[in-house]
Amino acid sequence: MKLAFVLDPLETLKAYKDSSVAMMREARRRGHEVHALEARSMYLREGRVMASVRKLSVSDDDHAWYRADAARDDVLSGFDLVLMRKDPPFDLEYYNATLLLDRVEAEGACVVNRPRALRDWNEKLGILAFASLAPPTLVASEMARIHAFIDEHRDVVVKKLDGMGGAMIFRVKSDDVNRNVIVEAITDLGARTVMAQRYIPEIAKGDKRVLVIDGKPFSHCLARIPKAGETRGNLAAGGRGVAQPISARDLEIAETIGPHLVKAGIVFAGLDVIGDWVTEINVTSPTCIVEIAQQTGRNAAVDLLDALERARAATPSPTANRS
Repeated sequence: MKLAFVLDPLETLKAYKDSSVAMMREARRRGHEVHALEARSMYLREGRVMASVRKLSVSDDDHAWYRADAARDDVLSGFDLVLMRKDPPFDLEYYNATLLLDRVEAEGACVVNRPRALRDWNEKLGILAFASLAPPTLVASEMARIHAFIDEHRDVVVKKLDGMGGAMIFRVKSDDVNRNVIVEAITDLGARTVMAQRYIPEIAKGDKRVLVIDGKPFSHCLARIPKAGETRGNLAAGGRGVAQPISARDLEIAETIGPHLVKAGIVFAGLDVIGDWVTEINVTSPTCIVEIAQQTGRNAAVDLLDALERARAATPSPTANRS
């Protein structure tokens, strides 16, 4: 197969921990062609979506993990699979990229995850469809409502709806002397909608990343344990990743959400689970494949490539679209 990965600039990827690199390495082991492009290079001309694409030779050397051919303009629907793996923020440019990928899909290509699903499944708001699995949650912009929620639950986490990596996440207690300024800042004085959730003490044991591939939970997760003095487990915020088998509750959560992901066209997702509760559903560019594989020997990229090969087999061949 010919695979096109929509990525951030190649030189910014960290091969020793990047899940996209793990996917590309597994694709290479299977004999598939690996190509890369940046979302900003996509363009539509005469009704077809094209991009500046580079074919990659991928190695297991973390210091020099790829060699790239010269860039060329190519029709994206000519690839067997197009994988959208650009990191958030999900801003207007990201949104526009999904609209172009809609056209790639309409031309007969298989795009993973489906562009429409990337728009519909906000990574924070996706949990609202599964209220029984989530902690008490408020989504609002009015500061008075947020303060009332803090008064009710006494210990709360507030976060922006478009953040990632632990950025702009605050723990606020009802007696916090900085409570007013935190609410004012995160809502931009009531102009921005945010999410508030009851604080879950089990965060001390880790914010678990549970991978879901083609609707099925992977056998192991990564518990991201906050460093001393922190309430955020995100690796980008200094958390320590500990791989472990998924629990019975993790399995229950993943098996409940999984069929809905499949129906939406989400082949690969990462659920954030703290204690008994799902707090986020990550669908843009889920990570933690490498850390789990390094600690357990279980490589989720293998399961994912199996799923992608099945997805390709279920989609009509794009050969006729190739230029």
